[in-house]
Amino acid sequence: METTHACCESLASPVTSRRAILLGGASFAAWAYLPKFARAADGRDPRLVVVILRGALDGLATVAPTGDPDYAGLHGAIALSSSGPNAAIGLDSFFALHPAMPEFARMYRDKKAAVVHAVATSYRDRSHFDGQDVLESGFPGPGRVQSGWLNRALEGLPKGDRVTSALAVGPTTPLVLRGAAPTVGWAPVALPQAAEDTAMRLIDLYQHRDPALASALKQGLALDKAAQGDDMKPKPGTNGVAAMRLVARGAAKLMAADDGPRIGALAFDGWDTHANEGGPVGRLAQLLGGLDGALAEFESGFGPRWRDTVIVVATEFGRTARINGTQGTDHGTGTVALLAGGAVKGGRVISDWPGLKPASLYQGRDLAPTADLRAVMKGVLQDQFGLAERVLAESVFPDSGAVKPMKGLVG
Repeated sequence: METTHACCESLASPVTSRRAILLGGASFAAWAYLPKFARAADGRDPRLVVVILRGALDGLATVAPTGDPDYAGLHGAIALSSSGPNAAIGLDSFFALHPAMPEFARMYRDKKAAVVHAVATSYRDRSHFDGQDVLESGFPGPGRVQSGWLNRALEGLPKGDRVTSALAVGPTTPLVLRGAAPTVGWAPVALPQAAEDTAMRLIDLYQHRDPALASALKQGLALDKAAQGDDMKPKPGTNGVAAMRLVARGAAKLMAADDGPRIGALAFDGWDTHANEGGPVGRLAQLLGGLDGALAEFESGFGPRWRDTVIVVATEFGRTARINGTQGTDHGTGTVALLAGGAVKGGRVISDWPGLKPASLYQGRDLAPTADLRAVMKGVLQDQFGLAERVLAESVFPDSGAVKPMKGLVG
């Protein structure tokens, strides 16, 4: 129905070049070599941000099927309720949003956010490493490929298109953005934390040995300052949750610029909630509050460009429908994808709901997926950037001809 009613594994980083090490947080140096963008003739200037939640998000706790009679019994002490203290935020008569996400709820009411529920990649096992590999590579199964679907989407755009590079946020480029198409990187830590005279000494050193690198480094430092500013300086007591807002704020500033990248990707870690997950309050609530704040920072930072923006939040797989003995949830299958942005045709939970009765659960334990995450991504790419269905099926998501783009996600 569409309602309008192995834990320590992580993706390995590529070999780091001499220049990448030197540039660190100022790795926008590559910007110096990239062409500038022209504004679309019709005034539309689309942006896409892919946010990856590494560790597997509990979709049943994020958008709870409070109308399903089997939900409360399965999720037990951490189940959300539509009434009482810390009540979930009703989205329709069946689904309710975690109370830690009031900003997303506001966007949903404004029809600028949507949920796709009971969704998954094509991966059906429970390894974080392999699940992330499939999520980011876009291939049907894990294969240790060295390119990601978002980079291949960028490569597949018509030549001369104004979208010519992508922004990779973080100390290493996420797999989803690795490949032949040009990317620029920004991490909110590293070289900018060094004394400014140290940075200038590096510039002076390479002015003689590598003038192109020196010029690029100088521009990168200037751009990094523009991204961070005084409001981006770490505050005493700042933790990983608060850092989500800081990362989103800096990325939005850069992507909102007329000559900034139109496509970006970043990852937030820590969503592997095997123990003490918490219900309306607790560990997951803190993480979701950080994500909610990041979405609000994107909205604010994009300014007028928010109207042309789509943010897709995805994770490698879901978590079990039944809680475990440590008040957490184990690796599962079906979960949620969240969409936010001024270009989103929102105010909807899109789901062919499978139900939570024992016979309906995948392998007797998980929310059964009824939607393919590739269909969501294909629909967004097609509507935002005009990518042809053949390119999406053959190049962006290889061997996925049977998975059709989900229509109507972008208004």
